[in-house]
Amino acid sequence: MESRPHITRYASQGVTLLGDQRRPGGVTLAFTERTGGYSLMPYASLNLGDACGDREETVAANRRMLLQALDCGQLGERLVNPRQVHGSEVLVISDASDAAVARARHDAREGVDAIVCSAREVPVLLCFADCVPVVLVAPGAFAVIHSGWRGTYARIAQKALRALVQLTGVAASEVLAYVGPHIGGADYEVSRGLAEQFAEAFGEGAAPDATHVDLGFAVRKTLMEAGVREEAIWDECPSTASCTKRFYSYRAEGGTCGRHGAIAVLLDQDERKV
Repeated sequence: MESRPHITRYASQGVTLLGDQRRPGGVTLAFTERTGGYSLMPYASLNLGDACGDREETVAANRRMLLQALDCGQLGERLVNPRQVHGSEVLVISDASDAAVARARHDAREGVDAIVCSAREVPVLLCFADCVPVVLVAPGAFAVIHSGWRGTYARIAQKALRALVQLTGVAASEVLAYVGPHIGGADYEVSRGLAEQFAEAFGEGAAPDATHVDLGFAVRKTLMEAGVREEAIWDECPSTASCTKRFYSYRAEGGTCGRHGAIAVLLDQDERKV
């Protein structure tokens, strides 16, 4: 597997994606931008979130478009999209049978914020609008993680990494980490108390000043403490709150907006089809 993550921005089926097109470890992965879908304002246009007020049928159409853009449009009925609850629970999916996938879809809707998967042809989608998306990749498996401030403080990325390592038997030093579009430290204003908590837990870099928190720094620190190599972590997106033409931002858009996504799936190249 590749020793470093590599993200490129590209268009597919009208959707703009940030993805590693080398498919490291056999994993197709991408972060979405907000353009190219069917949603109208204030959710325009590729809103993938089903809990923000957009029309259910429009969100479903946007998700179909995303799967088609990744050449796996036939897997809509196997898509796992959890109800995200800002916790630190991790769901592991290792069985690709229809019954097991149905159970996983049900369990995910009960509320989890990270999914580790080694099952083939099971797309995993989590949704974001300022919180930190993280995709971890190992040979033959991946994790998709939603890391808001609560999840970041609880080190959810580390918990998912440990589950991925246990599932695959690889060392953490072999894992690639992709940190997707999220709110930057300069834009993320918090209480003095919370900034102090993050500085104490993750080091001064996690709190650029007395009233701001850098969630990306804290996530990277969490992963490196657990054994991921610094050079194996990609975190180069602009702040969502400063780049609302490309990404959704709950803070910058007044609390009403759509959700972009982080998605991953294991699928052999010659089996992919729409």
